[in-house]
Amino acid sequence: MGGTSVLNKLNDECGVFGVFDRDDHDVAFLSYIALYALQHRGQESCGIAVNDDGVITAHKDVGLVPDVFNKDVLAKLGKGQMAVGHVRYSTMGNASRSNAQPLYIRHIKGPMVLAHNGALVNARELREELEMGGAIFHSTNDSEVIAYMITKERLQCGSIEEAVERAMKHLRGAYSLVIMSPTKLIAARDPNGFRPLCMGTLDNSTIFASESCALDSLGAKFVRDIEPGEIVVVDKEEERSIKTHCGHKCNMCVFEYVYIARPDSVIEGSSVHEARQRAGAYLALQHPVQADVVIGVPDSGLDAALGFAKQSGIPYGVGFIKNRYVGRTFIQPTQVQRENAVRIKLNALEATVRGKRVVLIDDSIVRGTTSARIVDLLKEAGATEVHMRISSPPFRNPCYFGVDVDSRDKLLACRMSEEEMARHIGVDSLGFLSVEDVQKIAGIPGSEFCVGCFTGNYPIDVPGEMPKDKFEQKISKKQK
Repeated sequence: MGGTSVLNKLNDECGVFGVFDRDDHDVAFLSYIALYALQHRGQESCGIAVNDDGVITAHKDVGLVPDVFNKDVLAKLGKGQMAVGHVRYSTMGNASRSNAQPLYIRHIKGPMVLAHNGALVNARELREELEMGGAIFHSTNDSEVIAYMITKERLQCGSIEEAVERAMKHLRGAYSLVIMSPTKLIAARDPNGFRPLCMGTLDNSTIFASESCALDSLGAKFVRDIEPGEIVVVDKEEERSIKTHCGHKCNMCVFEYVYIARPDSVIEGSSVHEARQRAGAYLALQHPVQADVVIGVPDSGLDAALGFAKQSGIPYGVGFIKNRYVGRTFIQPTQVQRENAVRIKLNALEATVRGKRVVLIDDSIVRGTTSARIVDLLKEAGATEVHMRISSPPFRNPCYFGVDVDSRDKLLACRMSEEEMARHIGVDSLGFLSVEDVQKIAGIPGSEFCVGCFTGNYPIDVPGEMPKDKFEQKISKKQK
């Protein structure tokens, strides 16, 4: 994923949305509200495509939802009967308008719109195969590879859903898709179920979304999660399910529960808010400490801090005030400005931490620079001790399925022991959640989450490590 947040945290994911309207709703406005709810999953670019009796109108650009869409833009999109929306962090492909989604493909069998959350592990091979067959790519993202694979199959079969089913035989990796043809809305999820995708209803209309919080924002009713490998097809007559690729156990990315998803979402029947509290409770049992107050780093560290406080009996406190008007794509031109940017985003609350032994809860440590700055803020505010607890295991491996866990040489845990990391960050002690416990936080018996970024053991074969920026440079040279 491209782009660096002001806190240099992991970039999230992408968020997808689709609606098939049977009640004369304003589908462009519904998409706008839903994308607002999914904004946490992608803050680089966004887009909406509206289908009005087979005529598709789309708008997308770099920026947050309220920056890209206003009343006039939504009016130009029209009401229509179907719509697809997307918010993006770049898993593959840089942050540019050409890489924004949803993708709009025109071909001899008719137009198609596609929104994708995830990342393919065989995107490079498929792209080269398609290029050798004459395909011309307009972006550097792997979502266009998926769109072309579906289009290629569409020329050989009778329906768009059959094309999706056939294309899925060639796709390896993570993909939650919402696809729109002139007459149908389709949702599809990879056979491992790496990324979430759910289905709901609003009156008589059908909705697909990455997370249930988007349904809540519309007043829609949650129906169920799309099964791993399932294709759901919606048209004027009916809704039907294709389960040719179903049968594999769900390998949901456990980091959805740790950091990515919104706390008010429910994924695979498990509350994200409760999962994070369980993570904090497990941390308290695994890494007990004598302290005066427990605080969390906003936002994903807050629920885990509550869980730690409840389990340990140490009082919970509000340790930071977050400036919510600073976007995660805030640009810092110089190194000095980058290092000071954390002060713009977070300010330690002196009344909570002065003279106190503080337990600081965060969701992860990637390169360690942000953690060190946050610890400095606490000490400057008067904390006498800072004991850091992380609600995930150490990152030791890259993620190939959509989370921006970079190459091993950039990961602090690959270069230092936990004791060295503690000294580097400047904390009195440091403790991570164990791999065993992180797999239990969702409370789903028999679950087999993907924890490859922690262990190096992935649910499917992954390619040899190639830094993302080098792959993008290779693509860019080809396009010149």
